[in-house]
Amino acid sequence: MEREKISLTGAPATMLATLYARALDNRLPVPVLGDTEADRTVRRIDYDFGAMGIKDTSSVVGVALRAKYFDDWTTEFLAAHPDATVLHLACGLDTRVHRIAPPASVRWIDVDYPDVIRLRERLLPDPGGDYRMVASSVTDDAWLDEIPADRPTVAVFEGLSMYLTKDDGKRLIQRITGRLPSGQLLFDCYGTVGVRMQKLVPAVRNTGAILHWGVGDPHEIEGWHEGLVLLDTLRSVELPGNAQMTASARAGMWVMARIPGLRDIGRLLRFSYT
Repeated sequence: MEREKISLTGAPATMLATLYARALDNRLPVPVLGDTEADRTVRRIDYDFGAMGIKDTSSVVGVALRAKYFDDWTTEFLAAHPDATVLHLACGLDTRVHRIAPPASVRWIDVDYPDVIRLRERLLPDPGGDYRMVASSVTDDAWLDEIPADRPTVAVFEGLSMYLTKDDGKRLIQRITGRLPSGQLLFDCYGTVGVRMQKLVPAVRNTGAILHWGVGDPHEIEGWHEGLVLLDTLRSVELPGNAQMTASARAGMWVMARIPGLRDIGRLLRFSYT
């Protein structure tokens, strides 16, 4: 089988780091996520994944845990709204649609840059059902105008917000909540201290990506749309389920969770909107 050569830099290249981490998680004796499709995809790619800086189990588990929370929140939303629309923004090579395997009644839309969508077409199997891909930057205007506004919608954007400016992030959230009738927003964010410390993140440093937006108070986002409500905010350093991390990693996170600023270095956020 011929392997796919990939040359990416900047923010789009960071998708390879999370893909690789999910693949390595699948190879653990007891995986957190069990993403067999990510593992298969990594084996099809000709790329120096070692340059991503993901070298230990703790990093792998951290990435897998984050993805699992978003999977679980999405699954919970679809259980309550089996005919919903899923907007998976900046999807990269994430195999979330394969992991969740939504019922045929769900409309699932993966959105990313044209080059990334072409990679998905070559590397990932069609999940079937009411599935489509949209080749566009999420900050462009046109793509959202084409999304039918006839169903409850959950918008999932993992690993995106920090690469946007605050103005672009605000505008994206306002456009989604202003056009689509009701639903949820699921996304992760860096804190302001995390953005200042970005060069300490290997996947950011090694790809030349730049982080822009750090969220200080998630409740500020509630003011961006009437009816937008913060349901959950989970600190990355306090996520339950990190038992497979090394003792030193868990100890380091315990310490960070008790230091103002550092404890909010990263969060997982869930909002509802009407």
